[in-house]
Amino acid sequence: MPHPLLATRRRLAACAAGLLIVTGAPTAYATLGDETAQGSAVSTARSRGAAYLETRLFFGTERPDGGPDVTDRQFMAFVDKEVTPRFPGGLTVQDGRGQWRDGNGTIERERSYELILLYPAAEATVHDPQIERIRRAYRTAFAQESVARLDEPTRADF
Repeated sequence: MPHPLLATRRRLAACAAGLLIVTGAPTAYATLGDETAQGSAVSTARSRGAAYLETRLFFGTERPDGGPDVTDRQFMAFVDKEVTPRFPGGLTVQDGRGQWRDGNGTIERERSYELILLYPAAEATVHDPQIERIRRAYRTAFAQESVARLDEPTRADF
């Protein structure tokens, strides 16, 4: 029969080895880099397409003045009038549910729309003022405190 201290050390060693395998495996795979098939696939995907910017706008539908919520029909009419002429190449609208803290510190939860725009990075200086006009037009038309904006560089291939 092995000494109790030796048995305890073996159990601890086995547990430590198991933890290293579980926590170390993702790190080990991530450090393999371009030498693996996965690494070259990621490298190829990163080089595909052209440099684009992705702008996401988040439109709330509740009106702070207590008026009726913005309807689907009203929002799509807004898109047709304000967005499509500035981005005729295409766009995506998604329904959402969101929350944010308003100017009075109240957390507001509301139905929302997410508008996604993709455009060549080289056209950023042309599109930036157009996007700001869209944001202002929505705030004015529907009495909104804000329209959130998120810009990220990306690559796109059509």
